[in-house]
Amino acid sequence: MSSKKNVSVLGAGKMGLGIAQLFATKGYNVKVIYVYDDKTRYDARAVVEDNLKVLAANDALDEAQIPEILGRIGFVDTIEEVADFADIVFECIVEKLEVKQEYFAKMDSIFPVSTILASNTSALSITEITEKSVHKERIIGTHYWNPAYLIPLVEVIRTKYVSDETVQATYDLLKEAGKRPVIVKKDVPGFLANRMQHALFREALSIIENDIADPQDVDDAIKYGFGMRLGICAPVEVMDMGGLDLTYNIHKYLFPHLENSTEPSKLLTDNIAKGNLGFKTLKGLEEYTAEDVKRANEELTEGLIKVARVLGRL
Repeated sequence: MSSKKNVSVLGAGKMGLGIAQLFATKGYNVKVIYVYDDKTRYDARAVVEDNLKVLAANDALDEAQIPEILGRIGFVDTIEEVADFADIVFECIVEKLEVKQEYFAKMDSIFPVSTILASNTSALSITEITEKSVHKERIIGTHYWNPAYLIPLVEVIRTKYVSDETVQATYDLLKEAGKRPVIVKKDVPGFLANRMQHALFREALSIIENDIADPQDVDDAIKYGFGMRLGICAPVEVMDMGGLDLTYNIHKYLFPHLENSTEPSKLLTDNIAKGNLGFKTLKGLEEYTAEDVKRANEELTEGLIKVARVLGRL
């Protein structure tokens, strides 16, 4: 009998299906719970199959494995249907605190206390999500990055209630599934990686807004500069490598000139007011065609596969 845990995913959106695909690919039995209009807005199984075919086309998966992987994924209509199945449930539903609180309270009342309940929220406090639940010690944050089946990182977020046993069991499961979990010791806004990512976004927007550089040049400076290094040598290593004294001298000179606004950029809010939302409206900080959007999404997936393979993270 397999010692692998049984995994359930609440929600069949992009992230939920990505997590389901990840675990099924690694040999776990998975059941996805439909919510809202998940069952009717598209064919969820076909979405996973298409993802797997892209991996196979890029030599990241043997095409002969696809039917077996798909066979490990089941779809159900209610939480009750997986009550006796799931060892862990990953919640991937709408980013609304009240809705998540209600769902977690419901799951807390249905699942055995031994079942870990994990939220994939990227923005909301995990501690606040637990507030209507009784067994808060088994609720934890697991923030995956899109696409969940390609990006190794999962942030494991502690709450003020979670038990050490839940943290360790979640960490071990993710490691076993081939992920690179990191422990976020405090449930703070943005957790770990988004705090750093959006600090970069804030400075990028400020550079554009102050006419220091155009949007394309901002992106190119990262893609063809320090962005190439980040996957190999990240900030702590770079600072230690160059010397903390050098870092100190740069910071002392540079920090007074960096963006430190606590409000979203006017460039951002002005574009939103005009209805320029990015890919979804074909205009954001730059303009796009439908072909541009399609190509960019394809290049992202294919590029991530290539990078992951080269870095040994596939």
